[in-house]
Amino acid sequence: MIATAALELLDESGVDGLTMRKVAAALDVQAPALYWHVKNKRELLDAMARALFVSAVHGLEAPRRETDWQDWLVELAGRLRSALLRYRDGARVMAGTSISDESLWRVTELTLRTLEDAGFSIREAARVFPILLHYTIGFVIEEQARAGIEYPDGNPYRPDLLAAEIDSERYPLTVQMVGDLFSTDPDEEFNHALRVILAGIRATTGI
Repeated sequence: MIATAALELLDESGVDGLTMRKVAAALDVQAPALYWHVKNKRELLDAMARALFVSAVHGLEAPRRETDWQDWLVELAGRLRSALLRYRDGARVMAGTSISDESLWRVTELTLRTLEDAGFSIREAARVFPILLHYTIGFVIEEQARAGIEYPDGNPYRPDLLAAEIDSERYPLTVQMVGDLFSTDPDEEFNHALRVILAGIRATTGI
């Protein structure tokens, strides 16, 4: 309940404006009562991250026999990205938090077994999930920043504004490609880079 209330406050204030007092007010309790459950904002963020992760992997099962391990991992990363995008600063909430929950251990076990079945050694398999987790969180942090919510005078990430600031004589290729560098299709950008990462994993492991 506390984590849910805090997540719902993100659209209003973002993670920087989120306070224990605001969460207490949303729950209609006094701030001291909240400290019986979470000692500080760090613990609050951990609880919020846990709620985000649980929602992301709810219903996730091992891949069917005909499902390629890469496709299964793409689905897993996509689930996490979708969960983070539901809330302003969702990825910043997740970054650097401690998630201790049965759902994390279950997903880790599913990932290890999926990769082991695909031919990975258990040590190689153990490296894959953190790579995908960190890529997804980092991508969504940038994706949400590009929305420009923190800039009251306008979104500085707009390709047309960026192109106008770049010296086209000195940096002609950059001007030409600024639209691609700051893609307006984050879904395509996310999935492309994810496939590149998985291809690299496959190449380095010889699977």
